[in-house]
Amino acid sequence: MLNPADAVFLSALPPALLREVRPGDLDEPRGRWIGQGAAVAVPRSTADVALLLRACAAARVGVVPRAGGTGLVGGQVMPEGPLPLILSMERMVAIRGVFPQENALVAEAGCILSDLHAAAESVERILPLTLASQGTARLGGLLGTNAGGVNVLRYGNARDLCLGVEAVLADGTVLGGLKRLRKDNTGYDLRHLLIGSEGTLGIITAASLKLFPPPAQEGAALLAVPGGPAAALDLLALAQERLPGMISAFELIHRQGLDFLAETMPQVRQPFASPPEWLVLVDLGLPEGLDPVEALAGLYEAAGDLVEDGLIAQSEAQRAAFWNLRESIPEANRHIGAVSSHDISLPLSEIPAFLAEAGPAIAALGPFRVNCFGHLGDGNLHYNIFPPRGGRRADHVGQVAEVQARVHDLVHAHGGSVSAEHGIGRLKTADLRHYGDPGRLAAMQAVKDALDPLGILNPGAVL
Repeated sequence: MLNPADAVFLSALPPALLREVRPGDLDEPRGRWIGQGAAVAVPRSTADVALLLRACAAARVGVVPRAGGTGLVGGQVMPEGPLPLILSMERMVAIRGVFPQENALVAEAGCILSDLHAAAESVERILPLTLASQGTARLGGLLGTNAGGVNVLRYGNARDLCLGVEAVLADGTVLGGLKRLRKDNTGYDLRHLLIGSEGTLGIITAASLKLFPPPAQEGAALLAVPGGPAAALDLLALAQERLPGMISAFELIHRQGLDFLAETMPQVRQPFASPPEWLVLVDLGLPEGLDPVEALAGLYEAAGDLVEDGLIAQSEAQRAAFWNLRESIPEANRHIGAVSSHDISLPLSEIPAFLAEAGPAIAALGPFRVNCFGHLGDGNLHYNIFPPRGGRRADHVGQVAEVQARVHDLVHAHGGSVSAEHGIGRLKTADLRHYGDPGRLAAMQAVKDALDPLGILNPGAVL
């Protein structure tokens, strides 16, 4: 229920910029929190966002930005404290321009990623940011969390694909930074300050993005690596030597993920009659004149003992089937129900040692099942812990903190990060304080205090 002060505040805002709170506005995908909000603001322009933020600053009302709501660390919901204004970008969906000669696109923050893909394809280009939630994820949230996805190895994170941003600061000041320049050395790069800040430093309203010509040929292979992650890293190095700049993705898959698929999603076709312990999915994008089947066959032959079995896609349909297998693993995980999920990154050379230590560390806590999979090419693994077969997640609630601490302590000891591509949100604020460098944290707080002195932007997130 609104208190009188909230009611007065909302009555002063233009009614056309507000709507009632709907149940979906308060959700986050994993159900960890239920948010709250006095109302949902639905601006149509950057000027509307500036007006709303000026009003919120004057009234000391918190603002929770909401894009597609697909974030996994609670950055899009505020479960407690004074009722905030939810700022939804759902109406800011214009694609302001597509520039194929420049390999650039300018779009507003509410654009859904799949619509951006379609806009790029309409001029025979690609936007290589690709992830499972691309049918609902919006540009503002993708930039706010510096989203990764499957093509980071070749094209980089969302940060690497952004040429400029337009944003509004906490006091309503508009930062006009939509230049489509590859070089601009005129002072501090505020674009990179805002990207990854999860709406705590400013509200991104539009961005200019890099496009690329599509590869002339694409191909994929599933290769069994009997030497596990160490052999997979050797195979990655070999692939990059033989096909420099042509490896789009290099995904690591453990047998546990295939077992989960067989248990919960038998309709997903398994490529091997007897699943190997470790697999890699290699995806190529090649220029005209190179054949992906020949390239992957050459890699298989050159790999020698690194690979003991494999399948090379002979068509785009088979390549899509390989990717369907990989992209179905998170859904199978959800059917099983994780005790604790970890989005981690490590230096590539540290991955085998981390995995060798983490397995026994988790086994010492109980007969858990571990599903490790992810983007090996950029060091980002999803190291997820599940109850034993026949068990339930609810049976292990009391162990979650200890499981997380074991995993994150090992990640930190190996020079890694406890948040690779999902951000900090509200889920990992304690982790940031515990593992973060004190000097870096102090600098982050100083930036926050300078740009949002009243603390109204996404209160409780990140810091």
